[in-house]
Amino acid sequence: MEVTAAELHTGRTLRPRAEKMPKMVTSATKQYCDELDSNPLEEEDRMKIPKPRHKTVLLNNKKAARKRDTKAATCPDPDEDFPLPKIKGPSKGTGTKNQKARLINDDAEFFDGQPPKKKRKRAPKTEPVYAIPEVERKETTFRGRLGYACLNTILRNKKPADEAVFCSRTCRIATIKKNGIEWVKDLGRRNVEDMLKIIEWNEENIIRNVPICIPRTFGYSLDYCAPALAEVGALANKYGHRLTVHPGQFTQLGSPRDSVVKASIRELEYHAQMLNLMGIGPDGVMIIHGGGVYGDKEAALARIRKTVEEDLPKDVRDRLVLENDELCYNAADLLPICEELDIPLVFDHHHDVLNPSPDLTPSEIIARTNVIFARRGIKPKQHLSEPREGAVTVMERRAHADRCQRLPEALPDDMDLMIEAKDKEQAVLHLYRLYNLQPVIHASLRPPASIQTKETKGPKSHRKTGPNKDSFEGALALDADANLDALGLGVGTEE
Repeated sequence: MEVTAAELHTGRTLRPRAEKMPKMVTSATKQYCDELDSNPLEEEDRMKIPKPRHKTVLLNNKKAARKRDTKAATCPDPDEDFPLPKIKGPSKGTGTKNQKARLINDDAEFFDGQPPKKKRKRAPKTEPVYAIPEVERKETTFRGRLGYACLNTILRNKKPADEAVFCSRTCRIATIKKNGIEWVKDLGRRNVEDMLKIIEWNEENIIRNVPICIPRTFGYSLDYCAPALAEVGALANKYGHRLTVHPGQFTQLGSPRDSVVKASIRELEYHAQMLNLMGIGPDGVMIIHGGGVYGDKEAALARIRKTVEEDLPKDVRDRLVLENDELCYNAADLLPICEELDIPLVFDHHHDVLNPSPDLTPSEIIARTNVIFARRGIKPKQHLSEPREGAVTVMERRAHADRCQRLPEALPDDMDLMIEAKDKEQAVLHLYRLYNLQPVIHASLRPPASIQTKETKGPKSHRKTGPNKDSFEGALALDADANLDALGLGVGTEE
């Protein structure tokens, strides 16, 4: 006997199941679908549809996702172009930065058929209008040339950074080994090319006495940039600018170590070669200090005399001048060698204040060294700087002030005076205004800093010296070969 479900569940009434209703399709949808069916894509055309390279497709935001879903559900016009989904690279924390950037750029080129856009070059920033304070007017009979050392702060600080102009691009020996010598030569060319711009700026601002500080090369000749150097020299000679060099403190002609002396001679040979390739006359001198005393000043002076007489090539000796320093050799220590070997002395007023010559006044020193300058046919040259305000100790007073506030009393009327100050060209323009030496372009002026630090900067020696050794020896008596790596390509400066 067949039992129904109603009999099994007494008290319940079962309704018959309704028949399955057909799905309702609107006329617009039916027409759109019919058109798609009547124009099926060929297999070849389907293969041309680009597919994302990544499995993960990330939408910009939920709002865009909802908008896209709504648009697809309403069956839009088949002729309308659908935007391709944006592809995002791997999530943060996976892969290297270069891999992510390359992945995204490749996809962009894949979808739009265009190469990735290059980074837009920033436009130079407009200089602000500076408030320049007035200066106290002073009198002098000096009418010589003023100069500044190493770099031009206005050109060096131009924005954006790739617009900056300077001649002190350097690198370490490890970088040379990594990038190759041609990469280093390119740095040298850029240094020389920027020197042309600095000379043009100096001429416009009537500054015609500038020491150049183009870093020295490493293991190769300067012939590769001889044409560019000749162009710099021709421009300087055209305007009547004086270019000089000051090799670094590791140039030690009186060192007891042969390796240091040989490296020092190579350094001087490089600078002489550079000046020769520029076509600079005898006024293009190379200025060095006496160096370390190595526990016996007289023995060190004897080694300097011997090295100059016996080891220096003639073109190097013809450009060599000595300078008194603030710790080891005062002017009285060096004048006997200068007069004996016919080497001029560049008198540094700041160093003479810190390390004076007991029995010689600045006027007497200047008179004796100017005799040598005249005999050699070289225009006399001196250095001027001042300690920073509030400096007390010798080490604090060694640090140069941002600007000089006076000219020395013993200054001859016609000679070249190098201003060794932190504000570089601004220090020269400041003296122009103080003493009415030259007209000044107001747009070239910058206000002085309100606070000056008394700290000395630059490379410090980590070599420990014995209790009986001169404290300055540790900073100067290092092996020049060993310090090539510490100094990169080295920079000859006037500070």
